[in-house]
Amino acid sequence: MLGGVRSRTYGAIAGITAAAAAIGVAEAVAILTGAATAPLVAVGGVVVDAVPAGVKNFAVDVFYTYDKLALLVGTLLLLAAFAAVTGALATKRRLYGYAGVGIFAAVGIAAALSRHNAPWYAFLPTLVGAMAAAGVLYLTLRPQPAESGYTYEQRRWFLRVAGGTLAGAAVVGFASRWWATRRGVQAERAAVQVPAAGDSASALPPQADAQLPDLAPFVTPNKDFYLIDTALVVPQVSPADWTLRIHGRVERELTISYDELLKRPMIERYITLACVSNEVGGGLIGNARWQGVRVKDLLAEARPKAGADQVVSRSVDGFTAGTPTSVLLDDRDAMLAIAMNGEPLPIEHGFPVRMVVPGLYGYVSATKWLAELELTSFADFDAYWIKRGWAAKAPIKTQSRIDTPRDGGEPKAGPLVIAGVAWAQHRGVSKVEVQVDEGEWQRAELLAVPSVDTWRQWRLNWTATPGKHRLTVRATDNGGQTQTDAVAPPDPDGATGWHSIEIDVR
Repeated sequence: MLGGVRSRTYGAIAGITAAAAAIGVAEAVAILTGAATAPLVAVGGVVVDAVPAGVKNFAVDVFYTYDKLALLVGTLLLLAAFAAVTGALATKRRLYGYAGVGIFAAVGIAAALSRHNAPWYAFLPTLVGAMAAAGVLYLTLRPQPAESGYTYEQRRWFLRVAGGTLAGAAVVGFASRWWATRRGVQAERAAVQVPAAGDSASALPPQADAQLPDLAPFVTPNKDFYLIDTALVVPQVSPADWTLRIHGRVERELTISYDELLKRPMIERYITLACVSNEVGGGLIGNARWQGVRVKDLLAEARPKAGADQVVSRSVDGFTAGTPTSVLLDDRDAMLAIAMNGEPLPIEHGFPVRMVVPGLYGYVSATKWLAELELTSFADFDAYWIKRGWAAKAPIKTQSRIDTPRDGGEPKAGPLVIAGVAWAQHRGVSKVEVQVDEGEWQRAELLAVPSVDTWRQWRLNWTATPGKHRLTVRATDNGGQTQTDAVAPPDPDGATGWHSIEIDVR
């Protein structure tokens, strides 16, 4: 056997092995207590809430929709580094190792208990995981080597224990996370019968979709719709347990169950949603056919009091978005959506109920896994992203994008179709123009749309000549405002500028 190893390398391996055991065991316990109570998720959630907006923007820019995966991987790497140092120190004095385990436990437990609506037993995964880590440290560091160092048999025994523990922890951890996801609400979602909408969406005009290669389809399939939120694990909300509470500055508080919501009059609309983090020419935007209950009708029943100029939508995981009450009471089709493209909301898109508000960026309107609507004021409450420096009111800006040809492409000389999408939700797009190199702006053909709340495809026929060319696009909304060429980042209220690409015609 290998005992109180004096080699820092072996001690570091022992520490990493103990940390892996802690995470694997904690994930297994979290099957029973909920995925959000796992220490990696809980600590990651605290990090997401605490980091400045600039860091979040950087993560989205670099990792795109994999930003949360990158955070979890980064957290694992930091934990591994901490565990390695702890294990190395433990070869000098075993108390250092147990102190490191104690720090792990304290941080994980504090993080788990601090999460929104955390159950009292949220500490259990971290506690049991820490006990497993302490046991692994004791096992791998317990006997002392001879004066001449550890023997071949001791090294072999150590590596066998460490390798087996690491492999077992990986299997248990991944299997537990998979099982926790599998035992979620997929079956309950599959059982939902989406009621017919009394006010269905207008039929799509025949020429709404040019169906060109590389051009985004007019309707974004659910599987391709962008995903940006703050949830490290997707909340699993049972329709049987779901309720919506409408409260705050209202004359009449309301509590509505999922079954009651499904019995209310439904509308169905094509609406384009966009993320404020979308860079010029970016893909954090999508168009879908949504079905749900008008927010306006629910607020009319609750009767907002004077001065209640903000509706705070709150998710089951504590995320908040603040929407102007006036916007939810005007003529737009803001809804509590229960279906997306003809099927119950995908779980990752907010099942069973989410907010959809035409014309506003998602961070002030599109709350997923909705639990509450609270009437308050902008003077009294700052929602999640407003506390981090983003603008409180965020109408979507007029934007356009070239989808085909692709940036850096090498099309053949001759007839070429330049095409893309443009959007100015709840105002509509009236004109799209394309510039080739430094030439005159050419007006593109606009394809039909069912309403002003969706993006609009456009195309321009061009005879491509050999050589390198720069293509630029700009759009004008129905109010006559042309998209600005002033370049601005997404922070604090949406990116601006014209989208340009470069191609080399052969």
